[in-house]
Amino acid sequence: MSATRRTLLADTAIDVLADHGMRGLTHRAVDRAASLPPGTTSAYYRTRQALLAALVQRLVERDQRELREEGERTPVPASADELAAGLADFIARRLTGGGRRRSLARYACALESVHHPELREILVPRENAARGVVREFLAARGLSDAGERTVTLLTCVDGLVFDRLVNGGAVSAEEVGQLVAAAMR
Repeated sequence: MSATRRTLLADTAIDVLADHGMRGLTHRAVDRAASLPPGTTSAYYRTRQALLAALVQRLVERDQRELREEGERTPVPASADELAAGLADFIARRLTGGGRRRSLARYACALESVHHPELREILVPRENAARGVVREFLAARGLSDAGERTVTLLTCVDGLVFDRLVNGGAVSAEEVGQLVAAAMR
């Protein structure tokens, strides 16, 4: 039960952070959002830093699971257009529904990690199957620095997600196609 409760609290904390920002992330707010008695969150996570660390760990866990599953079910694209379409779909998921909430929480945590190195350690980008698909695609095109270009391309994708979260709007397949073309040049 304890692990299930901790997961519930961390997932709820992600939503509270997405909805109310870093200042709105409190033990009481998580208790209320989870419909739990006052003091429950602080019983599991004594300090705000412990709650934040659990939130970040859970966020990374959920993101990595999603990226692993995506990479496992996605073959290496046959063309740049296919890669761009896959990335555009990924971006759309990060900008809508639960993906949007996790994106908002992720960026808030990234900013907070500037002052809390222990969070930065948890947020370090990790290898995953989806990243591998992009790298394999670029390597198959004869790029000797496919790993570096993968990081650059995915950093640009991340920048698009951030820009559209802040400024609104969707990302067009054409924009993503231009990023893929630039990575291949």
